[in-house]
Amino acid sequence: MARFTTADGLSLHYADTAEHEGGDGPAILCLAGLTRNSSDFRFVLPFLAGYRVIRMDYRGRGRSDYAADPASYSIPQEAQDALALLDHLGIASATILGTSRGGLIAMYLAATAPDRLKGAILNDIGPELAEGGLDRIKQYVGRRPGYDSYDAAAGGLAAANEAQFPGVPLPRWRMHAENIWAEQPDGPLALRYDVRLVDALKDLTAAPAPDVWPVFDALAALPLTVLRGGNSDLLSPDTFERMKTRAPGMRAVTVPDRGHVPFLDEAEALEGILAHLKDHA
Repeated sequence: MARFTTADGLSLHYADTAEHEGGDGPAILCLAGLTRNSSDFRFVLPFLAGYRVIRMDYRGRGRSDYAADPASYSIPQEAQDALALLDHLGIASATILGTSRGGLIAMYLAATAPDRLKGAILNDIGPELAEGGLDRIKQYVGRRPGYDSYDAAAGGLAAANEAQFPGVPLPRWRMHAENIWAEQPDGPLALRYDVRLVDALKDLTAAPAPDVWPVFDALAALPLTVLRGGNSDLLSPDTFERMKTRAPGMRAVTVPDRGHVPFLDEAEALEGILAHLKDHA
């Protein structure tokens, strides 16, 4: 199990295909969603053969250490951790594949360390977050799932997400449940992240939202692809269109029958990801 140590002493988990799977091509740094972990990229990983795919668990998520102070569960700190991982691996620059929170981190890195990015692929995230999606996220962060098994969780996820993810089969939802929740020897499924992440989210949403468009403009100066779930409640159609205007060179991809967030192995998502990597990695 690969790990590295942050400047403030936390041991963070990561996976690197160069170490175990022979992927020693151009580097792709995969950054997951807010409560997610390196398993977020389980479905796309088989399609990235030939690239060096690095997936990290943020502090307080997955198999990484939890922070003593949950205030460090912040985008600036997580961006610094991402740079520390690249330094640890001796990688000068990488393409970021960022899902949700990971895309916001990519924007921050573009503004603060643009030389470390070859470009970015954003999965259903932009510089403005729709209120409906934010409200939904606030409702589940920090709450245990309440399912006793992965099979039960699959059924619950399928029912809860049918409107945004129509027709997704139960085996896929079971795999997704395995990614985000952990089985316990005796009792219901558990979170794979520090429950105190909810405190960081409250702090983030308590103040008026900052203007992130200038940070997006920094990312727009680099090779950029943005995927949007056609049914997304977090990246609105209006914001998506404004992103295209602010970034004329942006490759814009809509993934039909997906909400927040696409799994990344959909045909449209793969076409966008692989085209970007072919041109810019």
